[in-house]
Amino acid sequence: MKLASPTPLTARRGAPVQGRIRVPGDKSISHRALILAALTVGETTISGLLEGEDVLHTADAMRALGAKLERTHECVWRIHGVGVGGFAQPAGPLDFGNSGTGVRLAIGAVAGSPVTASFDGDASLRTRPMRRVLDPLEKMGARVIEAAEGGRLPLTLQGAADPIPIVYESPVPSAQLKSAVLLAGLAAAGETTVIEAEATRDHTERLLKYFGAKIASKPHGEHGRRITLQGQPELEPCNVVVPADPSSAAFPLVAALIVPGSDLILEAVMTNPLRTGLFATLREMGANIETLATRDDGGEEVADLRVTASKLKGVDVPAARAPSMIDEYLILAVAAAFAEGTTRMRGLQELRVKESDRLAATAEMLRVNGVNVEIEGDDLIVHGKSNIAGGGDVTTHMDHRIAMSALMMGLASVNPVRIDDSAFIATSFPGFVGLMRSLGADLT
Repeated sequence: MKLASPTPLTARRGAPVQGRIRVPGDKSISHRALILAALTVGETTISGLLEGEDVLHTADAMRALGAKLERTHECVWRIHGVGVGGFAQPAGPLDFGNSGTGVRLAIGAVAGSPVTASFDGDASLRTRPMRRVLDPLEKMGARVIEAAEGGRLPLTLQGAADPIPIVYESPVPSAQLKSAVLLAGLAAAGETTVIEAEATRDHTERLLKYFGAKIASKPHGEHGRRITLQGQPELEPCNVVVPADPSSAAFPLVAALIVPGSDLILEAVMTNPLRTGLFATLREMGANIETLATRDDGGEEVADLRVTASKLKGVDVPAARAPSMIDEYLILAVAAAFAEGTTRMRGLQELRVKESDRLAATAEMLRVNGVNVEIEGDDLIVHGKSNIAGGGDVTTHMDHRIAMSALMMGLASVNPVRIDDSAFIATSFPGFVGLMRSLGADLT
């Protein structure tokens, strides 16, 4: 698999971050909407789809599995589905590039169809664990024919001819794991139940209901949920509007907080309470984040947010908040570096199995730019100050969020911050560099 040449990029302190923007559509919802639309009978229209590389790989996979997909306008797609359990045998391997979400959800969906499919990805995705998803799917009747060591990619899965409904207690707080089981459970006769000790993002449950599935979610324990899906529904095609991605909005938002004089409005950002841990944490740190307007799009809450430069202070971030902001700890660490005092982020073990070991990579990113940081167990401790030296060369480890976080740091540091490769930013945030430049960012 040929890798593109690295594209270094440097961020420098300059003008305030100012303007009004809408960041691309939410990546989590975009993946799920494509997969569920492919499992309907009829035509679904998705507007605001994130057209980043990760999501386009999922679109290609759904096409290879027999669904008909057509891009009618920018970020507007029509999908003709094949029905639950109706996937066709793909002609070749399904390549998911860098997308852990796409491949894990697709593995779950394929597990409920009587086809055999091979899954692969780039060098980074091949290092990421898949066994946690495969274990429950094998209990449902799917069979792993071939896999790399530890159940990693590349792997070949034979879906179940008659999937078995199960009751599954998730060993880790993972929306991808939960979603894979529920997607396989669509084709099972009877009820499939997933029990979470810590509630994770619920986009799959919301979209399943939106597409006509019978699904119920109830509290379980202090922080968990018990989700029960009635199998073998006929999913109904519908129109889906994908709201702006809060994980993508986090980067210009934090830039506006740490660059003096900044004033930024972010439009139609999804504010699902299971995705807004970063916003809650930043407000605790003293961030000026004002909600201007709220509404519903596609079954999700959205809001326009106004963000202005703020004097931040260090806080203690509880481990229970991790599921609602697992992708945002990298950019939170940047905000913490510019806050007065110490910020301790607890319970970040899940960061070790993302696109890179994000816990170690975040600490490395901060250290090379003059920030005092420690890792204690699974906790990240950042000793912040208002004046960060910068000047570091950051290794991105093929990770789009490390790249964007480091660049945002460079916009407020005394000295420029350079990243070794910006190419992977397109996996989740196409047009990121141009958009930031339009707001006044000095990126060259």
